[in-house]
This record gives sequence, structure tokens and C-alpha cells, in this order.
Amino acid sequence: MNIALIAHDRKKDIIINFAIAYKHILEEHRIVATGTTGKLIQEATGLSIHRVQSGPLGGDQQIGAEIANNNMDLVIFLRDPLTAQPHEPDILALLRLCDVYKIPVATNIATAEILIRAMEKGEFHWREIINK
Repeated sequence: MNIALIAHDRKKDIIINFAIAYKHILEEHRIVATGTTGKLIQEATGLSIHRVQSGPLGGDQQIGAEIANNNMDLVIFLRDPLTAQPHEPDILALLRLCDVYKIPVATNIATAEILIRAMEKGEFHWREIINK
């Protein structure tokens, strides 16, 4: 599976801790992350991360293109709904693409944990169901 990891500045510590906690699952999949988030996760976990540009430089759009090209299975975008900065990635475009292409997306840690635990249990077969 291809999993995108993105986080606003104030959520970077949370996504790093998430990646540490679920490293045993994430290491079995292709991880794509925006530049800074990917670098921080890579440093903390040693995971192999395909890093695209940072959010302000279009990394969120690069991940959006992967979604549109049917190359993404799950998006975890931990956003800061209260204090997001103008330079941070725009979540609305990614949410729209995820809805159009039926890609599960988590915008908070609770949903991210539910989705990753479903993957861990082998209960994450939505692609087979959707693409029948």
C-alpha cells in the first residue's frame, strides 16, 4: 500500500510519535511524505520515506497528483484547524481528491489510529471492494 503522511507544523510531533508507534506496520508499505514531515519521520524512525517537496513548495499537490493517478491508498494529514499558517499545505484540495477517488483520509490522530489498526489486523481491503 501507498500511504501519505502530512502534518501542519503544530502536529509534526504527533505524526512523528505516530510513526514511531506504528513503525512495524509502516515499514511494510511505501510511505510518501511532504519534505519536512518526511525528514523528521525518517530521522526519528529510520523508515524509508519517499519525500516530495515541502507543503509550501507544492508537496501537497504532488501527493494530490498521486491520488489522481491512483497511486495512493491512504492519506494521513494531521492538520491544525485552529492555528494553521498561510505557508502550510491546503487540506481542502486533498480532501476533495480523496473523496473523488474514494481514498480514506485521516485528519486527526484518532482516525489515523483506527485506520492503521485496521491495516494491522488485515481488515483494510477497500481497494478490492471498490475496484470490483
